[in-house]
Amino acid sequence: MKAGVVTVLALLLGGILAPVVVAVASADPGTSLHTLVQTRLEASGVEHPVTAVLLNFRAYDTLLEIGVLVVAGITGMSLSRAGARAEPELRSTNTLLHALARWFVPLMLLLAAWLLWAGSHRPGGAFQAGAVLAAAGVMMRLTGLPTAWIAPGPMLRLGLSAGFSVFLLVAAVGALTGRAFLAYPPLLSGPLILVIETLLTLSIGMILLGLYVAAAQRDGADE
Repeated sequence: MKAGVVTVLALLLGGILAPVVVAVASADPGTSLHTLVQTRLEASGVEHPVTAVLLNFRAYDTLLEIGVLVVAGITGMSLSRAGARAEPELRSTNTLLHALARWFVPLMLLLAAWLLWAGSHRPGGAFQAGAVLAAAGVMMRLTGLPTAWIAPGPMLRLGLSAGFSVFLLVAAVGALTGRAFLAYPPLLSGPLILVIETLLTLSIGMILLGLYVAAAQRDGADE
């Protein structure tokens, strides 16, 4: 019965999407999305087409994605065990890992900054930089380096919400001043995207690290 329902739903979805696929395949190459992006890239404030799409032309998609991440981060940490953030047995005693962490963490922070900066003109950006920040935080967590900033408190709440809040503020100001929602002033597109991406990097890094730190640890007797 369930297989039949799934089959019917799949066929219905295929029937809905088929005309769209045909229309895209038969579209005039002169009006393709790639051509439109390249034509308006100079006005986007960045030099890389992916960043232009994610932070300018289709910025509301990215705004919603960040909103989902923030909700997931807050929910995951609120459902975690109270002591999951401070269990010393989770830390490694490997001296080599400790020594490497003191070299790798600064290098990973520099790499995250480079990925953030590079996103304006080559592959990179806030998501990649945030993932590297989170990885650096995981290494700090495992080696016992100070991670008090991930503990529950004002700093954590600010870090989780900063990127989404500023993103939403920029969108709202644009709408209130007569432009479209998430439409940047032409002369400020580049600086605004840089500010948004910088704060998104911090928020994404803290969300991913917070979910790792708050993950409940199973006892050895559990399956």
